Amino acid sequence: MHARVASFEGGDFERLRQVTAERTGSGSEGLPDGTRRVLVLADPSRERRLFITLFDSREATEAAEQRFEELGDEIPEDVRGRRTAVEAYEVTIDEEGEGAAAARVSRFDGSPDQIDSATEYARDNILPRVRALDGWKGVLSLADRETGRGCLITFWESTDALQASEERADDLRRESADASGGTITSVERYDLVFSHSV
Repeated sequence: MHARVASFEGGDFERLRQVTAERTGSGSEGLPDGTRRVLVLADPSRERRLFITLFDSREATEAAEQRFEELGDEIPEDVRGRRTAVEAYEVTIDEEGEGAAAARVSRFDGSPDQIDSATEYARDNILPRVRALDGWKGVLSLADRETGRGCLITFWESTDALQASEERADDLRRESADASGGTITSVERYDLVFSHSV
């Protein structure tokens, strides 16, 4: 599975949430071919959002770009905001939990050669301990095999649960980065405002 992550700033959060729900509420109609899941993460205090779309394949991800341009043109910029980045990744871990309301997004830089070993280390050594934390709901791990960049998104039942896990999550994140020779480049917190599986 592959993922497209589009970053936006500004816009009208509430109106955009309504538009997104209207467009995907009736199923896969209007979504690009090969779409498996759509997630929208929002940080209203900083007026930023992440639109994450999961696809069957890299080819479906690339083919969807024209449809995303069309969808962007259909939504006024004062509603959708300004797109600041689009990134493409391979999905290396996907454990979606029901009932999540908050997400922590950690970004890493590392070596492309270490992606498989880092994923294996996380599966065997990090995730069992994170799953034991109160409020844990799931994880989505993304990797770029060309650059070595990675994005780890953990899902929590509430903002309170996310905040309560901060200290332990910091320790585990550092351990994971050290084990793979990677560097943590940023950690961001979001509300999970929309999730739809096709």
